[in-house]
Amino acid sequence: MAYITPDLIIDEVDGEYVVYLNDQDVPRVRISPTYRRMLGGSAGAEEREFISKKLKAARWIVQSIENRRRTMVRVTESILRAQRGFFEKGVSALRPLTLQQIADDVAMHESTVSRVTRGKYVQTPRGTFELKYFFSSGIRTTDGDEVASKAVRDAMRDIISREDKRKPLSDQKIAEELKRMGFTISRRAVAKYRDQMRILRAGLRKEI
Repeated sequence: MAYITPDLIIDEVDGEYVVYLNDQDVPRVRISPTYRRMLGGSAGAEEREFISKKLKAARWIVQSIENRRRTMVRVTESILRAQRGFFEKGVSALRPLTLQQIADDVAMHESTVSRVTRGKYVQTPRGTFELKYFFSSGIRTTDGDEVASKAVRDAMRDIISREDKRKPLSDQKIAEELKRMGFTISRRAVAKYRDQMRILRAGLRKEI
């Protein structure tokens, strides 16, 4: 089993959640002062021009790294604000969320948010998740509100885990159970989510 080292950490401190990068053991990139001293030393004009160009390129790289660090924290803080219910109550409180919503919140392009969240993991009080986990389409509830489709899949998984294995629930029965829980979802949608979760249909889940 592969071990995932989270890129960011969300901690609860005095009732509030804080976001920081998990890079305490990663050395910061800095430019050696030796090269600055060389510019003011006995180096010739051609050497100083060469060193000056390299220093400019190095500063650009260092600045790009720092900008990316700040962007990762800003995007994660935005996700935290949008999905605060998840951190307080769990997956059932996940809200529908798109990359564009986060992009609008942090005043960035959607493609930038997509790059920042791709393949990045965050350690939270509720476990370690890929940042993409917090983005999901919405399912309308019986009271007209919306929840993330991940919350519906989690509820489905729980329903199926508690079913009588001798009489597994059909997709229609699962849809009816979800409706009693407040989710408005069709039998066809249940079948789609079940397939996505790689759960067999009722006839193949039956145990004698």
